[in-house]
Amino acid sequence: MIICAFVWNRVGNDTFNARIHAAISGRSTFGREYMSLGENVAAHLPYLRRYARALTGAQSTGDAFVRQTLEAALADEDLKSELSGGRVALYRAFNKVWSTANVDTGEVSLSDDLSSNGHEAAAHDRLSTVTPLNRQALLLTTLEDFSIDEAGEIMDLPAAEVEAMVQDAVAEIDRESSTNVLIIEDEPLISMQLEDLVRDLGHDICGTAATRTQAQEVVAEKTPGLVLADIQLADGSSGLDAVDDILAIGSVPVIFITAYPERLLTGDRPEPTYLVTKPFQEATVRAAISQALFFNSSEPLT
Repeated sequence: MIICAFVWNRVGNDTFNARIHAAISGRSTFGREYMSLGENVAAHLPYLRRYARALTGAQSTGDAFVRQTLEAALADEDLKSELSGGRVALYRAFNKVWSTANVDTGEVSLSDDLSSNGHEAAAHDRLSTVTPLNRQALLLTTLEDFSIDEAGEIMDLPAAEVEAMVQDAVAEIDRESSTNVLIIEDEPLISMQLEDLVRDLGHDICGTAATRTQAQEVVAEKTPGLVLADIQLADGSSGLDAVDDILAIGSVPVIFITAYPERLLTGDRPEPTYLVTKPFQEATVRAAISQALFFNSSEPLT
């Protein structure tokens, strides 16, 4: 289903969503034999794409790796069989593709041409300066909420080694240079929690806002170096619009923190690279902040 849409329909101007719906409606030319596999993958695919974007720093790069994973599953009966094992199996299959792309040396080899926007350029420039395995272990256990044992299974590493990688990654986070953070959040308790977390990481708060208008007022006084934003604000205004206002002024890393991630994971439009689901763990926000500052860009992702 999803696999058929993602792999087969590679030409034309159909959106990602339209291709999915075409497959669901039975218009995929692959037929029935892949429908069961697609059903197993469908529920997890948006989150795998989120993980791939956070790992690579760009929607197009992440989607290219996900597409290669699905293509590999179609071509390899053993791998295709593994995918019936659920979410861990899907991420494990993705890891096999990711690992063979020589990312541990900073060389990401993709079959598709990559766009040269600033976000991707920053990602590729900086991948060589950190240990990708550490970042991967941290993202799996925080952003994707796998246990240490599950992350070890995905990465094909002992759990103790994965745990050490997570600790190393946290140490890298602590070495990040400080910046000014704008928090756009209409729930006071969550806003206060985020303020405390941001300060504990060594960053400053340049302002908080519960509405789009308040965010505009903060930015008029001082441009933030990082934005944490909800998408539903107090007066009915949109955090997406508030972020667009800021990005119209200049490129700023943005992390969306929302109880409605599915609204941003539709494939209809460029999606945020950094997306944290409420209720969140502080470690998840910590990991997202590290990633956002690492890539240091919120240019449109294509």
